[in-house]
Amino acid sequence: MGKNQETILYMDYSNEPHRDILCIDIKSFFASVEAVERQQHPLEAMIAVVSKPDNNGGLVLAASPRVKELYNVKTGTRVYEIPKHSQIEIVEPRMALYLKKNMEIIEIFKRYVSMQDLHVYSSDESFLDITSSHALFGTTNEIANKIQLEIWKELHLIATVGIGDNPLLAKLALDHQAKKDRHNNYQAYWGYQDVADTIWKIENLTDFWGIGSRTERKLNQLGIHNLKDLAQYDVHKLKKRFNIIGEQLFFHAHGIDRTILSDHFIPKENSFSKNQILNRDYINPYDVEVVIRELTEENAMRLRKHGLTTRTVKLTIGYSKQTDHSGFSHQMTIEATDSSKKLVEYMSRLFREYYEPYPVRVINVTFHKISSKQDYQLNLFESTEDVLKDERLNEVIDLVREKYGYTSLLHASSLIQNGMALQRSKLLGGHQANTKKND
Repeated sequence: MGKNQETILYMDYSNEPHRDILCIDIKSFFASVEAVERQQHPLEAMIAVVSKPDNNGGLVLAASPRVKELYNVKTGTRVYEIPKHSQIEIVEPRMALYLKKNMEIIEIFKRYVSMQDLHVYSSDESFLDITSSHALFGTTNEIANKIQLEIWKELHLIATVGIGDNPLLAKLALDHQAKKDRHNNYQAYWGYQDVADTIWKIENLTDFWGIGSRTERKLNQLGIHNLKDLAQYDVHKLKKRFNIIGEQLFFHAHGIDRTILSDHFIPKENSFSKNQILNRDYINPYDVEVVIRELTEENAMRLRKHGLTTRTVKLTIGYSKQTDHSGFSHQMTIEATDSSKKLVEYMSRLFREYYEPYPVRVINVTFHKISSKQDYQLNLFESTEDVLKDERLNEVIDLVREKYGYTSLLHASSLIQNGMALQRSKLLGGHQANTKKND
């Protein structure tokens, strides 16, 4: 071997998991559902699903394939960037309808795999491990074809399928080939043997699953500019620079993913979080506190519903983009509680302590250190009567709201112009939940 000849590192995949994984995505899901509702073919429709279409800053959540092709309008495009006199039909999102369709798609998946071999990744994307399904349903490609055909016949939606030896390879095959490969029935297979001709051909690091712009900049500083560079870099140096994530990135660049879908795990700790992007900048701190209280009460209701308490509360405030200040995020440790009254007091205390007089645009309320509710723990400053009274009040409020809806009982301040509870009650996933077609 000559001095200047490049030495390429290839992996031995003989001991890696070899599964038959399908990563299935519905092409332009939201826009395709809207097209079907209007008796249009998903590939021919001219539809853009837009959050807050009356606002110039509104975002495109999904665009049909022809809209992407003809006008370069895609997810993330702002309303003001959409050509004014185009043939694009702009519709508001109907999240409840999309979730209903997603559940119908999942029912089709369950005909071919057990629940333990099915992982729903997002509202329109799922992983299926069909390794144990061949005896009943045929080869990998036959199963993929059957699923696509049933989704089309029953829902008139177009499914794209990435196939791989593990979930990573299936996901990459989907994103980088299957979604675009109409001539191959929107299917693509990436295996271990193809890594050099598939993964290493991905030039932009941010096009790779799990690498964002910040990580890309750090990798660039190490002289890593594409996936092949990453695969050939010293794994020990990557681990030293990025900890365990560096090691994971290295193996992912070689197509290695040891995830088995049927291996489920229970997280050590979870959290309850509520987020609100305000319709406009809030200048009056009183108005901000109204929304903080609403979010905190909704979160506390979730705690009680599941018989849980929290021992850490966290408040995050995002200031307007019109200022040079990003905002703040602070938390405090508290005695375990599920009391709306106490939790609102803690959140208000955090707000008043750290708030600076800048316009507010984003509010996030989070409860950490979630655990099962134990017996009452009284302190010297509260009576048994007060605790029981608070408990009974919360029970009554929860009962009424569960039966008649959250907005059946609201503080008067939530009914003012700047309260957000009423608007939030009409949303699902942050967008309109209605299933009726837009006028």
